Amino acid sequence: MSETGYPVPARLHRVEETIQRSRFLTTVARAPTDIEARTVLNGVREEFPDATHHCWAFIAGPPGSTLSVGMSDDGEPHGTAGRPMLTTLLHSGIGEIMAVCTRWYGGTNLGTGGLSRAYSGGVKLALESLPLDRKVERAMMEVEVGYPQVDGLQKLLAELDSRVEREQYGGRVLYEVAVPEALVPRLQRGIADLTAGEGRVRRL
Repeated sequence: MSETGYPVPARLHRVEETIQRSRFLTTVARAPTDIEARTVLNGVREEFPDATHHCWAFIAGPPGSTLSVGMSDDGEPHGTAGRPMLTTLLHSGIGEIMAVCTRWYGGTNLGTGGLSRAYSGGVKLALESLPLDRKVERAMMEVEVGYPQVDGLQKLLAELDSRVEREQYGGRVLYEVAVPEALVPRLQRGIADLTAGEGRVRRL
C-alpha cells in the first residue's frame, strides 16, 4: 500500500568508477540501527584492507530523519566525504541506509571540490540502480468483537494489510493484530462501523 512504510535497500549493492586514476567503490546496504551500519563498514574494511580510505555515512531511521545519523571522512580533508555523502542520503527518500565509499588513491589530487563531487557522486550513482524494499511501521493492536462480526473483521484486516498475531475465542472474540501505523485510524473507524460501536480497539 502506497500510504504505508518507506523504501529501504533490499540488499547490499555496489557501483564502481575511476576518477583521475583514483578508484572509487561505493557500497550501499540496509542499516536499521547504528550498530548494523558499523557492521557493514567493518565488513567492507575487512574485504578491502588495501584501500586508502573508507569514507561513510548512514541514516538509521526513516528517510530524511536526522535522529540517528553518522558520517566520517576517514582521513580525507574535513568535510569532503562524509558530509556530502550524508547530504545525498538525506535527500534520497530512502531510509535505513548505509553508504561506504572506498577509495584507492591514484596519484592525482582531486582538490576539496573534486573530492566532494566524487564522494557524493558515488552515492548518487549507487542509488540510481539500488534495489529497494519497503519498511512498514506496524502498531500492535487488540481488537474485540462479537462472533457475528468475525468474518467482517477478517475481511477488514486483509484490506488493511494487517497480520493476526494471536486469536482468543471466549465470551467474545479477541485478536491481537500488527497493523501498519498509518492505517490505525482506518482500523478504528472500520471496527466502529462493523460493530455499530460495540467493538473495542486498543493499542498494546
